Amino acid sequence: MAAPTAAATTAGASTAVLAPRPVPTSAFLRRTQATSHRHPALKCRRAGPLTPAAAAAATGGGSPSSAVFHGEVFVVGDNIDTDQIIPAEHLTLVPSKPDEYRKLGSFAFAGLPSGAYPTPFVAPGEESTRYTVIVGGANFGCGSSREHAPVALGAAGSRAVVAESYARIFFRNSVATGEVYPLELSDAGAWKECKTGDVVTVDLGNSVFINHTSGKEYKLKPIGDAGPVIEAGGIFAYARKTGMIASKAAA
Repeated sequence: MAAPTAAATTAGASTAVLAPRPVPTSAFLRRTQATSHRHPALKCRRAGPLTPAAAAAATGGGSPSSAVFHGEVFVVGDNIDTDQIIPAEHLTLVPSKPDEYRKLGSFAFAGLPSGAYPTPFVAPGEESTRYTVIVGGANFGCGSSREHAPVALGAAGSRAVVAESYARIFFRNSVATGEVYPLELSDAGAWKECKTGDVVTVDLGNSVFINHTSGKEYKLKPIGDAGPVIEAGGIFAYARKTGMIASKAAA
């Protein structure tokens, strides 16, 4: 009978008995010595100097966005979630494929209830929208973190969303993809004073939103450092433009 190696029990108490550590065999030691050199040491490369463009961006010296968008507006209310912007069944579309990118745009706002929004954002049979600007209420883009939401709006042809506030993930995805400008109003209530089809202008340089149909003007919060990133076409395009990462041509 083999001697116990984990525990031994006496009549009155249980006493733990640790098994002795096995002594490495000579064969094991030879294998360890033979293979210990197979993992090379990590090599560090000194970072090169920032390019002038990257240095300007890092110090806030980039030029502010001055784009102007003019056209008809599509108006939605508070708490528009990403499933209303682009329903989950369309998330299999791959935006990097041009035909699927256009198709993604055709489904933008397909999740809105038709009773509350009788005018479709994209007309049936069309791939793009007539509405250059979207106006919303508070918490625009809430819900899941799907990146397809701002991509769908941009693919449909919209250039800017003007809302009272945003879900953080939608704002971040808008900047990262460069599809639409997520602009925030300084005061609440603009979406209640605008109607779908009104003619509007978004002036980033002056941080103003103008409804020409109603004659009212609204102040926008400056887009700040996110502006140049969106203008470049997203975070990776901006990084290539400023020399933070190698351009595709150089790579």
